[in-house]
Formats: sequence, structure tokens, C-alpha cells
Amino acid sequence: MRRPSAYETRARELANLAGVDPDSRVARPGEAPGGRGMPAWCAFRDAARAEHLQAEIASVALPEQAAAYRDAPLQVFGPHEDATLAQMRNCMVVGRVVAGVVCADGHLGYAQPVGGVIAYEGQVSISGVGFDIGCGNMAVRLDTPYAAVADRAGAILADIHRAVSFGMGRANAERAEHPLLDDEDAWRNADMAAYRQKAAAQLGTVGSGNHYVDLLRDEAGFVWIGVHFGSRGLGHTSATKYLRLAGGQDGMNVPPAVVDEGSELGRRYVAAMELAGRYAYAGREWVVERVRRIIGGAVTDSVHNHHNYAWRETHAGRNLWVVRKGATPAWPGQRGFVGGSMGDDAVIVEGVDSPTAQAALFSTIHGAGRLFGRMQAKRTFTRAQMDAWLTDRGVLLAGGDLDESPMAYRRLPDVLAQHAGTVRVQHSLRPFAVAMAGEGEFDPFKD
Repeated sequence: MRRPSAYETRARELANLAGVDPDSRVARPGEAPGGRGMPAWCAFRDAARAEHLQAEIASVALPEQAAAYRDAPLQVFGPHEDATLAQMRNCMVVGRVVAGVVCADGHLGYAQPVGGVIAYEGQVSISGVGFDIGCGNMAVRLDTPYAAVADRAGAILADIHRAVSFGMGRANAERAEHPLLDDEDAWRNADMAAYRQKAAAQLGTVGSGNHYVDLLRDEAGFVWIGVHFGSRGLGHTSATKYLRLAGGQDGMNVPPAVVDEGSELGRRYVAAMELAGRYAYAGREWVVERVRRIIGGAVTDSVHNHHNYAWRETHAGRNLWVVRKGATPAWPGQRGFVGGSMGDDAVIVEGVDSPTAQAALFSTIHGAGRLFGRMQAKRTFTRAQMDAWLTDRGVLLAGGDLDESPMAYRRLPDVLAQHAGTVRVQHSLRPFAVAMAGEGEFDPFKD
């Protein structure tokens, strides 16, 4: 029995309006001739969904904004769905907004688009930082040539999947220790001491969704380790707690919850955000070191950055909080690791100084950006298509599912091209092994 679609009724109406029998059969996208096909109304499901999102976003009740902060500039890189831009415009009219950016990998998020950047005067957006506080990327280069590990890449990948915990609510078999767990002041100021025991057990776990451990090689043939994940249950629990205390709503199309930095609630939230950010850094460092021990070799370069976080920054002489959700800081000379998909190259980028970079609040993409939602990808693509893509690229995969297939994402060079003049590519890194959570894993802590 098929799962009912919330958009079927409207999709059937759109099919009829287009003169198409909703129950006739049409080929699925990318399907070979002679395939099973799908009901014709399914081809109108995305249009029905877009209509629904537009109506929902338009109905969001927004608070009054002070006149001094109305009409703040919004810099948009690349093409986007109308619903993504409408969601961002809703965010721009709540609080003391000075400027905003939508990066080229942007798409709908909870309250604020992923790829959305907003600068506030004296305020922080809990919704903007999001539930996976401190989610980010880390990459290190080893002095190990790819040629030295190519014939044992499969064994290394299996060892990684055994040594590092992927998926929901996991704890590592090997306990991860870190001084942060003993920082009494940090846990007390964040009012998160009750979660410390769980946080200790989860430190160094990767989660599911688009979180991963990648093995890559650069132009010179050296091995890189790349990881992507955040603060796990600590960040999710902190965000949920402070969103509730701020009177915010949990949902896709809701007003952002913005707090004053000088208020008791604002100070507590910032302390919790900073704690979760330190925790995310510690977790990524632990995983990278654990993988390095499996491969062998020494670290010769390292790049590490959050992309779900709020930073105090000075722009055009103003001291601001810059909230980035799914966006990488890219100040002149600052480097970032940006992944593509499991079957595409990643890059090490460096920020440059230019008028466009300044308008971008010195921010850039955090990945290639989704073209298909998770359920949409599973409906659209097949495992055979995904496996063929990976085989063609020479990528070994442990775990993963169709919702993370390369076909569900934009191509990273196309997205980077939209940010021309704001960053330069230092290294292109080709993946040869990818470890992710397995099929069917659900993770409440992913971004």
C-alpha cells in the first residue's frame, strides 16, 4: 500500500487544468524506457507543494519592526525557489536587522532558510542558529599518499564504520574525553548541566542525514579526512529549551525567535550556543583523530569551521551579531572546507576582500545545496542510479541512502560560480570513500 501524499488532491487538480489525465502513466524522472512509470498526477506534486508553501509563508503573522531597521539590504546569490526567498524576507522584518544574505546553496529551513545569513544589532536569532548549533566541517590533510592506501580503502572504510558511531541516539564504544566536559562555569552559565552526562556519552558521534566522514585526495595525491556534523543532542536540547523560553514556535514557516543580547535570556542562550559550539569542535576533532589513527600518517594542514552559529563581527563600522544558518564564514584570508555530495568533489576555499564579499557579510556556501527534499529524492531516484554514479566516480560507500544521493544535490562548481569574487578555491578534493548512517536511520539531532 502506497503512502498517501498531502499534495495529491491539488496535484490532480493541476493535472486536469493542464489537460492531463491524473491516472494516466508517465515515466519517472531518469527512468529507462519500459519502466513501471508513475501516475501522471505525481508529476504535478512539486507544483502543488510549492503552492502550499507559498500560501503558508504568506500567512505567517509577523511582529512590528522598528522603522530604523526596515528595508535592510538583502543580497541573493544564485536562483532559488520562491518559497525560500519568501521565508528569508519574513526573517528580514523581525528584529533589529541590518543586512541579510541568501547563499547560492540555500533552501527552505526551520524559520530561516539554510544558506541564510542575517546581521542583527544587539540581538541573536535562536531560530537562525537553528537546532544543530555549531554544525560544521573539518578537514585535515595527511602526509599519506593516496597510492599508499588505495588498495586497502575498503578495509579502512569498514574500520571507520566500526570505530565511529553513526545514526540516532548513539554513544561511542570508545569514550571520548575532553576538558570541556569538566568546565563547570560553561555548563552552569548555559544552564545545561543536566545534559552533561548524555553529552559526554554522545561526544564524537556523527549522526545521520547529511552528516558524514569522507576520505578524499587532493591535486598532489595526498589523503584528506573530512567530517560534517554538529553538537548532537546537546545543541538540539539547548535550542529547543531556549526557543520555548523565548516564546518561539517550532516549525518550518513560523516567525524567527529573536532575543536581546543584554537580556538574561539572551545571555543564557549565547552561553548555551558557545558551549554547544565548543562541543561540536571537540567532537569533530575527536572523530578526525580517530580516523587518522586508522589510516596512519601525520596531519600537515587543517581547516575547521562552524556553519550554524552566531558571531560578533564588525561590518561597516557597526558591531553586529551575524547569524549564519548553513553558511560558512569567509573573511579575507579565512579558509573553509565545503563538501559537495557523496559523489562529488569538495573544496578548500579562502575568503577574499571585495565589495561583493562585503555585501555577502563575508559569508559563503556550506555545501552544494539540495535540489530535492529527502522524501522527494527517494521517490525520484533508484539505488541503481546512485550506485552507478558512485562507481563511475570511484567512490566506496558505507551506509547512506537515496535521500543523500548525488542526484539530489546541485553541482558544487555551479554553486561556487555564483559566489565569484568572494572566495577562491585553494584545493579540490576528490572523495574515494564515504561513511554515513545506514538506510532507514532517523536522527532527531541532525540539522
